[in-house]
Amino acid sequence: MRAMVLHTPGQPLQLEERPRPTPASGQMLIKVQACGVCRTDLHLFDGELPQARLPRVPGHEIVGEVIAVGAQVAADWIGRRVGVPWLGWTCGVCEFCRSGRENLCDQALFTGCQLDGGYADYTVADARFCFPLPDTLEAAEAAPLLCAGLIGFRALQMAQNAPHLGLYGFGAAAHLAIQVAVGRGQQVYAFTRPGDDSGQDYARSLGATWAGPSDQAPPLLLDASLIFAPVGALVPLALQATAKGGCVVCAGIHMSDIPAFPYRLLWQERSVRSVANLTRADGVAFFEQIQRTPVHCNVTCYPLDQANQALERLRSGQVNGAIVLIP
Repeated sequence: MRAMVLHTPGQPLQLEERPRPTPASGQMLIKVQACGVCRTDLHLFDGELPQARLPRVPGHEIVGEVIAVGAQVAADWIGRRVGVPWLGWTCGVCEFCRSGRENLCDQALFTGCQLDGGYADYTVADARFCFPLPDTLEAAEAAPLLCAGLIGFRALQMAQNAPHLGLYGFGAAAHLAIQVAVGRGQQVYAFTRPGDDSGQDYARSLGATWAGPSDQAPPLLLDASLIFAPVGALVPLALQATAKGGCVVCAGIHMSDIPAFPYRLLWQERSVRSVANLTRADGVAFFEQIQRTPVHCNVTCYPLDQANQALERLRSGQVNGAIVLIP
């Protein structure tokens, strides 16, 4: 099988021929139909994830068909379409796992980071951490739901149905989160890089009440903001735009340092918190939500062997929606 492999941070992924993996006990062998290209993959590529184990096949937004199963996995999974997310394994016994916070498990393993991911023709995954997907979803459109969709949804839940919601960084996660938020009746204010007029137009086309550059104040104070861009300097800007009692949610796995800011921006019970990974319960709730509030994922597709070009396109920020690799 073909696989795109990262050996050294900062060096291009290498196209390699590898033996097709065999599912161990509890695992499924999946023929990859599509794999999203996530900003976390860029952080892996740039050496910003110290927990990564290299060499590694990246990719954690995987859609594919189960073609074989290991022991302790029911045979009726074969032939079904599944999604493989970022969270690939947890210990199941620590205090976090036992309290419904498996996303914080100290022993957790993550797809495309410590476990080989979906930049390949085939992959294996723990059956307990895969989601069954309806055949009605196109593979390319379904792939970004496995991280951009899920992380955006978890961040939305932390915003507690804020009537006036800010989204900083209008990429794959934000273009899905806005559809859920608008479907819930929230008013959304979208912030893009200064000068990104097309991104602002795109946000308005998806229902944003207002869209503008991240260095501009919105027309009113916001009840909550979600920061998807990995830019720490956005935190004090978002706090400045936040009403009393509101929250700022940092939704990325990596962010540049947050600069010092005056306490008055945080005072009056404003809060700053982060999203860490996801839980399987998030997946169940999210896929139930999009049955009630359907979302459309705007995707740009690349063949597997152009994964390096896809990553650079993502880095440029010149794509509206998500990028997906098609083996």
